[in-house]
Amino acid sequence: MFKLVVVRHGESIWNQENRFTGWKDVELSAKGMNEATLAGRSLARAGFEFDEAYTSVLKRAILTLEIILKEMDLLWIPVTKDWRLNERHYGALQGLNKAETAALHGEEQVKIWRRSYNTPPPMMNLTDSGHPMFDKKYKNIDPKVLPSGEALSDTVKRFLPLWNHEMALKIKKGRKILISAHGNSIRALIQHLEGLTPEQIMEVNVPTGIPLVYELDNDLKVLSKNYLGDPDVIKAAMEHVASQGKRK
Repeated sequence: MFKLVVVRHGESIWNQENRFTGWKDVELSAKGMNEATLAGRSLARAGFEFDEAYTSVLKRAILTLEIILKEMDLLWIPVTKDWRLNERHYGALQGLNKAETAALHGEEQVKIWRRSYNTPPPMMNLTDSGHPMFDKKYKNIDPKVLPSGEALSDTVKRFLPLWNHEMALKIKKGRKILISAHGNSIRALIQHLEGLTPEQIMEVNVPTGIPLVYELDNDLKVLSKNYLGDPDVIKAAMEHVASQGKRK
């Protein structure tokens, strides 16, 4: 049996402001830093140890991981930062307030952009200075594979090669891995591990800053899963992220 721990980054300042974030590189809020601290303490109390960790190249996930590892006295372990763990790219919606966007385009259209598995948001213009091809974080990535906007299905497609050809192989060799990522890149993993349909995964909400622990068999099929921490805190976090998904 293998264990895998996944954590969605702590609350960001744009989570607070109800903005589409995507690949915009925003900071953690004070609440988000506290969530990461509590996550690290929960993992330490439960006796978890890790051989290595993975995160995206976005600072909210990186900082969450650093805080967790500090609390666990594991800052020394190897960390891989990979753009394929980035959040879903929200295209031209990035930075916009969700309520204002709904007022402009209609609530039904915004709901489709947010909750459809295969429908991407409006694409970011290739000449936009905020496009990933102009960001030095992605200078070694083929510009042709950098998105201008993504549906969740696109996030799944870019994530799965990282899982299948790297992470899964390490886990099967007994490496204990911690992943700090984002709501939609974690959804991609959840869908794959649990064999969920597109309709099922779109109903899954991932709370910020709470470790999700999977127990996997030798074929990496799920034996069990649970969120780690105080049950009341977990319940409140789940209710909060569910309510965010309904905010216009």
